[in-house]
Amino acid sequence: MKALDSNRKASLAAGILYLLTFVSVPTLALYGSIHDANYVVSSFPDTPVLIGGILEIVVALTGIGTALALYPVLKKENEGMALSLVGFRVLEAATIFVGVMFLLTVVALHQSGAGAGSLAISRTLVTMYDRMFLIGQSFMPALNDVVLGILLYKSRLVPRGLSIIGIIGGPVLLAGTFSVMFGLIGQRDPLAGLSAVLVAGFELSLGIYLIRKGFKPSAIANLAPQPLKPLS
Repeated sequence: MKALDSNRKASLAAGILYLLTFVSVPTLALYGSIHDANYVVSSFPDTPVLIGGILEIVVALTGIGTALALYPVLKKENEGMALSLVGFRVLEAATIFVGVMFLLTVVALHQSGAGAGSLAISRTLVTMYDRMFLIGQSFMPALNDVVLGILLYKSRLVPRGLSIIGIIGGPVLLAGTFSVMFGLIGQRDPLAGLSAVLVAGFELSLGIYLIRKGFKPSAIANLAPQPLKPLS
């Protein structure tokens, strides 16, 4: 009974953290001004960008938290893949931190009144943020959800239909990410957003499911500690 209690706590923590990763959704609007070519010499307020940066930091930390919360359970299915999920989440968070640093540097230039001479630098930093976003918040989440989807599918900890959404959604998001990288579509085009729908739906649904129901007791009972397996 004690083991089931700890597993329920893990599922509840992971579910809450997954829902918290959606706090960055408003950044789509909050970062509108900083993408203006003349932001550094404009009278735009800095507060929306600063709030957006804080929200992204929250997402980075909660992303790591989801992997850490799930690790004690997922490692019983495949410790190598469970460790990979933690590593991918840490790498994802690192890219988010770097991206936020770029934007905060632009804000610092704006606040210091750097003037027109800093326009090229500020635009470069914003462009670097956009490229980093593709890696940290498109490419890495796609990998995360494929790994997590496979682990959940094999372990049956949640309904398999839910796991399949993650397994399918990851490659779809990767296709959208590479399409942006190679200039086939714009980063803010509707198609780019649509490519992320399955991944977003998977993580939102998983968070809600883990909070409401937790891991399936039958799956928990069938899991036993396994030796470290190769990723392949």
